[in-house]
Amino acid sequence: MTSKHKPASKAAAVRKTAVRTTKPARVSAPDKLTRATTPAATPAQSTRKKSLAARRAAKVNVRVVQLEHGKGLPLPAYQTSGAAGMDLLAAIDVAHPVTLAPGARALVPTGLTIELPLGYEAQVRPRSGLALKNGVTVLNSPGTVDSDYRGEVGVILANLGQAPFEIRRGDRIAQMVIAAVLQATLVEVKTISNTARGDGGFGSTGKTIAKQKATLRKSRDKKKAIPPLAAAPKKSGSSKARTRNR
Repeated sequence: MTSKHKPASKAAAVRKTAVRTTKPARVSAPDKLTRATTPAATPAQSTRKKSLAARRAAKVNVRVVQLEHGKGLPLPAYQTSGAAGMDLLAAIDVAHPVTLAPGARALVPTGLTIELPLGYEAQVRPRSGLALKNGVTVLNSPGTVDSDYRGEVGVILANLGQAPFEIRRGDRIAQMVIAAVLQATLVEVKTISNTARGDGGFGSTGKTIAKQKATLRKSRDKKKAIPPLAAAPKKSGSSKARTRNR
């Protein structure tokens, strides 16, 4: 006796195939551990990554020539990923260091000439460590290197400290910041607008605040100096009786 089987429908065959192909792939134990232990980036980390990427994309190329007396010294470089300035080195003779006496100043060469893109400047600023520890600063801070200047970059150092300061070849003497600049068009007019500050110049805002505090202090002192009104004496009952008897 033979048994008859009904042929499977095409729809059923398709469903079986779909079930087989949609099974999740097996994940090994190391992959599971990696997925579980890798933390998601925080919003602050994501923002920092985006800002660093934007900064890299916004970098400009500055052409630089190392002069003969600067050869052998490293080129200026950023010391950290978030640094605004790159350190400038003293390109002086190794056998003849420069000593700055207290109150003295000197033009220290860097051995570099640079070509900035149009619309940019190089600012030469002091190094905070030299200023704090030795009182040595850039005298015309910030010094400006224009985009059309082709001479050597020099640093005017001044010793505002109380002890002599020696500058040797390769010392980091200043920092250079590359910044975008705008050129303005002056428009001559008869008058300009008024402001609450007006023509208040050097230290005017501090003086205004001090005057306001002094005025407020005086008004408070006056209030304290005024004695309280004395209460009127109360008339006793005996005095009223004597008045009636009169």
